[in-house]
This record gives sequence, C-alpha cells and structure tokens, in this order.
Amino acid sequence: MSVERALRVGIAGPVGTGKSSLAAALCGALAGDIEIGVVTNDIYTDEDARFLRSTGVLPAERIVAVQTGCCPHTAIRDDVSENLLAVETLEAEVGPLDVVLIESGGDNLTATFSPALADTQVFVLDCAGGDDVPRKGGPGVERADLLVINKVDLAPLVGADVELMVSDARERRGDRPLLAVSVRDPASVEAIAGWVREELARHRAGTLVPADPGPMAPHGHGHGHDHAH
Repeated sequence: MSVERALRVGIAGPVGTGKSSLAAALCGALAGDIEIGVVTNDIYTDEDARFLRSTGVLPAERIVAVQTGCCPHTAIRDDVSENLLAVETLEAEVGPLDVVLIESGGDNLTATFSPALADTQVFVLDCAGGDDVPRKGGPGVERADLLVINKVDLAPLVGADVELMVSDARERRGDRPLLAVSVRDPASVEAIAGWVREELARHRAGTLVPADPGPMAPHGHGHGHDHAH
C-alpha cells in the first residue's frame, strides 16, 4: 500500500558532528528532483534553521525551527507532538513534499527518534570526536538505519583512525548501512543522497517500516536524578 505523506528522515548525533551541514548538503543534492523541507530542533534558539536558510539550499519558508526548551531527545522521542505538528504544518503550507528532514538538537550517543516521528533515521558521528566512539556503541550507533562517520578529511589532523572507526562500527552494526564521508565532498554527499532516494522509493511503495533503535539508557542532567526514555 503506497504512502501519500512525505518521508520523514531523522538526523541525530552528538553536538558538532555535522548534522546541520549534512542537512544542507542533502538539500543541495536532492532539491533538483525531490520536493524537500527541513525541521530543526534547538533548545532555546533557531540557530540551526538560520544556518540552513543562510546557505540558500532551500527557500526560507521550507525550513522551520522547533525550540524544544528541554533536552533535545525529549522532543524527538518522549513527546514528539511539537515536531509532528511542525512537519504537518510545513507540508500543509508549502507541500506537497517528498521528504522532510528532521534534525535533532545535538545530544549524546543515546539519542534516537521515535518511530512515530521518523520513518528512517541517520546517526552522525565524526572523526574529531575520537576514533573510539563507534566502539562505545549505543542505540544510534548500533541500530540507526544509516550511520554516517563524518569529517574523514580531518582524521589525519586529529589523529583518528578511520579504518578502525569503520571496523568497530561494522562489529556493532552488522550489515546495516554505514558510510564514512566528508559532507564537503560531492561524491560523499551523493552517496548519502542515494540512500535517501532508496528510502523514499521504499516509502512510496509502502514497504518501509520504521524500526525503533530502542530506548535510551538511564542518564542524568545534573538535577539530582536519573531517568530513562
């Protein structure tokens, strides 16, 4: 059974891994033949949305910001209503759209999207964060639909071993898709865009079933207690 609404692609990962740059690069690569929009998430600002608008990759009205006012993962997993409303409003105002990218605010290795919000999700790491990060695992690293190891061009400058990162990620992920890239490299961007096109084809055919990477581990926020999501 075919699906009429846009494919919702979640993009999550720690702070500074290049989520906004990836979203901008994907918009540039896909906008010629795919109707696309973006919903960004920040705690208190619309910084990511303003960055995307400044790149000129999409008309400004196709980029909307959600200010979560709380831990970033809360709005993409625990209570997704604000993001769902933003996606639905975006589609109603500028649609019909083929793809909506939903960028999470920067979070830690436990952050994943609820399948009620994202049909498919990308988890982004980067070489500058340390080549031991894939080995540490977590639901995004292990079970996101696509793992992107970004900034491979910086690996020699920060002493990161890309092959080790890929090997450790493969051990965690099995045969789930994995790309080691630089979003500044057109060939790298096209590889990720190709994956999005494949997911869109599955979505349109009604064969894409959102998979839940799993609940997050208990964690603290410095307010005296831990909780799980």
